[in-house]
Amino acid sequence: MSLNTLDDFGTGYSTLRYLKDLPVNTIKIDKSFVMDMLNDKASLSIIEASLGLASAFHCNVIAEGVETIEHGVLLLQLGCNQAQGYVIAKPMPATEVPNWVLQYKGFEEWKIYNI
Repeated sequence: MSLNTLDDFGTGYSTLRYLKDLPVNTIKIDKSFVMDMLNDKASLSIIEASLGLASAFHCNVIAEGVETIEHGVLLLQLGCNQAQGYVIAKPMPATEVPNWVLQYKGFEEWKIYNI
């Protein structure tokens, strides 16, 4: 199985046409929506709609720009359990990833979601 990801979903060339026509199995929700989701109902609605589309097309979802524990909690409540952002880890050289994985403990607030 090949993995194909549509990055920055909802912006630029990452439109619904591409979701329909390309062999995509993962979409990444753009950080601009994620960063604003706690204070902007429109951004939250776009994330909810993106999650619904991903489900309809049987795609995985990764949320970009998760900067706080609260972002993660809300995403988990919405059904998105894959994310990237500074609250999880800052960018690092590939050689540091294995050690980071061994030491990562996550956040208590996220553990009730069994991820």
